[in-house]
Amino acid sequence: MKKKKIAPEAINKLQPVLQLKGTNIEKLSKLKNLLSNSATGLKGITEIERVLNYINAVPLNSEIELDLTLARGLNYYTGTIIEVKALDAEIGSITGGGRYDNLTGVFGMDGISGVGISFGADRIYDVLNHLNLFPENPANKTQLLFVPLGSDELKYCLPLVQKLRKAGISAEIYPEQAKLKKQLSYADANKINFVAIVGENELKNNSVSLKNMITGEQNEIKINDLVETLIR
Repeated sequence: MKKKKIAPEAINKLQPVLQLKGTNIEKLSKLKNLLSNSATGLKGITEIERVLNYINAVPLNSEIELDLTLARGLNYYTGTIIEVKALDAEIGSITGGGRYDNLTGVFGMDGISGVGISFGADRIYDVLNHLNLFPENPANKTQLLFVPLGSDELKYCLPLVQKLRKAGISAEIYPEQAKLKKQLSYADANKINFVAIVGENELKNNSVSLKNMITGEQNEIKINDLVETLIR
């Protein structure tokens, strides 16, 4: 603060606030004494107490800590700010946000207030990875990959993907024209249990060659029987 050329008197006034310790209730009690001559300060304390009372009415698994040293987006946040940390991983905040009273004014919509948060996807991923929290077999993982061997085959697969998804079966099409080996390697790397291979013969026969990537078994299945075969 001295390097920023903040006056010593201001630093002395801020020190007790920056060094607040204890529970949230204890911190607020100390703040009331420190800010007893500030109507704005006491109003802020009342607002914080109200927020904490609302939070206490809801069962949470997370710890809520009042921290007056936080600072976020000083040019648009106008009230309470929020940061979320993962206690089991040494990393910065994974979620942040707060109150802004007129941020929409930047876009020509004055007088609209709101509260918003954003998620740090990269940091959340790092935390999940660090704590080994990714499921080995996610419930929503792709169950079947369509492997078209040409552009006509790709067109043939599109309505089939839609049909499977409507039946509650997670399916996708390999995203580019590629050799069969590459597409099967993609399915194997992503732990997709079934692939539906579609070539010229399958087009003629109105079918797919359904391959079980776990057992290696492969059978030609009529498209009308595909959903029932996968659900079994």
